[in-house]
Amino acid sequence: MTTRDIYFSADVETDGPIPGPYSMLSFALVHAGSYDGQRFVRPSNYKEHLYVELRPISDKFEHEALRVNGLDRDRLIAEGQDPRAAMTSASEWIAQHSQTGNPVLVAYPLSFDWTWLYWYFVQFSDKGSPFEHSKCFDLKTAYAVKAGVPICQAGRSHIPESLRGTHRHTHHAFDDAVEQAELFANVFEWIKP
Repeated sequence: MTTRDIYFSADVETDGPIPGPYSMLSFALVHAGSYDGQRFVRPSNYKEHLYVELRPISDKFEHEALRVNGLDRDRLIAEGQDPRAAMTSASEWIAQHSQTGNPVLVAYPLSFDWTWLYWYFVQFSDKGSPFEHSKCFDLKTAYAVKAGVPICQAGRSHIPESLRGTHRHTHHAFDDAVEQAELFANVFEWIKP
């Protein structure tokens, strides 16, 4: 039986730099394709997605982070989902959408989004991390390797228009996860001339 990776593009919006002292306020997961070691299949659309807004877990926050993402902490304190229920549901959603494949988290850059999601899954989900401790794909590194550039030249501003998708980066978790899913598929299939 062939083992397939099932990719999920992830984006998080937070109120600070690290989980624990600060809170993840929203996250989105978008089905971004599958790969069996020989053939990559991109999704025909990005309807398979999960978007969640969370109740903050601490009183600490940075004003600049809130200015960038535009989320209202006071509203989320009153209306945000409980992190335990949200992360357990997210684990179940990932399991349902990866079927018999191995779920792999994709992010750009991976180090930020992975830190938050992994910590929240381990801390709050009854099921732990659906990505275990290392099933992840750093899109920034993949672009750097394929483009033949150092990591310091692999930022979003350096990516050619031809690899970018139709969605724009807005700092809304769902929009950014879709934008990233398109970029992921384009980079995965890209053969540099």
